[in-house]
Amino acid sequence: MFTLIRNGVLHTPAPVDARSVLLVGERVARLGEVDEAALAALGLPFEVVDARGGLVIPGFVDPHQHLIGAGGEKGFASRMPEVSLEQLLLAGITTVVGCLGTDGSTRHLGALLGKVRQLVAQGVSAFLYTGGFHLPPLTLTGSVTDDLVFIDRVLGVGELAISDVRSSHPTLDELARLVSAAMVGGRTAGKAGVTHFHVGPGRTLLAPLHALLDGYEVVPECLYVTHANRSDALMDDAIALSRRGAFVDVDTVDPGAGRWIRYYLEHGGVPERLTVSSDAHTAGAEPAKLHQEFVAAVREHGLPLELVLPFFTANPAAALKLRGKGRLAPELDGDVVVLDGRSLEVVHVFARGRQRVRDGRLLAGRQGDEA
Repeated sequence: MFTLIRNGVLHTPAPVDARSVLLVGERVARLGEVDEAALAALGLPFEVVDARGGLVIPGFVDPHQHLIGAGGEKGFASRMPEVSLEQLLLAGITTVVGCLGTDGSTRHLGALLGKVRQLVAQGVSAFLYTGGFHLPPLTLTGSVTDDLVFIDRVLGVGELAISDVRSSHPTLDELARLVSAAMVGGRTAGKAGVTHFHVGPGRTLLAPLHALLDGYEVVPECLYVTHANRSDALMDDAIALSRRGAFVDVDTVDPGAGRWIRYYLEHGGVPERLTVSSDAHTAGAEPAKLHQEFVAAVREHGLPLELVLPFFTANPAAALKLRGKGRLAPELDGDVVVLDGRSLEVVHVFARGRQRVRDGRLLAGRQGDEA
């Protein structure tokens, strides 16, 4: 299947002097002008999508979602529902990574893996972290390393809680062993092998992670911190961690991601180390907020589109070593979103080369293959 998206303003995520994207199968084949007559002469089916007046960008990569719902922490009545395919696609999310939250008793990794495989079968790209909030880590095979090596969809371990009353208060030795196990599994399987840390509002902030880097043989890029936007003090500590080579994530549970992006950059945070996630489905969080906060960062906080876009696309793909994601270039995955040029609302979405949203509405009944 050939799909030509033409007449749009392309951001790859950097702005480029090209007006068209050609998708062939699940991948980007070309950026730039395409001879439609020559394409028709091939005698193969193709579609043309006119993106005139729109912005053509990579699909969003959401590195932190509770795909089977979070516990809610206010009793069983507060249990959150699963995230749906429609919620993802209408928010422009074409790649998502699921995790367990505080509830490792009634939420299970097997169910999370099943949800991930469902989303893959439905045509988007989905992955998960093994483990959860507490130590010892929950696993599928009995070993964090083996989960990474033998289960294709596992990219790392987490979200592991630190600086939080809900944490299991791991020792530095325990943290070092976990980070090492994930790194070894990642290197063996050619994956990111990150340890994804939930950081709470506790007074220790990110001191445990700085201590890991000071006292242990830990690779900084294997540390990936989320919820760094709880306070100025925590963000300052996260900025310092980014300078040491770790990745930092800002969630969109509460409004104001644009303010935190600006703070991070103005206080010396490494731009390539910052990502933004939705944290859906925790209480008050949903996939749509990722897109909403992207729009607010540009429209309300006045940040340039080309500055903001990598935090939602290329940077999380780099943190998770998803080499075909987060950018538009030949031979990379055909994950493309067309935004309205004025409102930045989602108009069209293509996931793995197939159009899944047209004119802001989900196209029903089009599923993908395992990939």
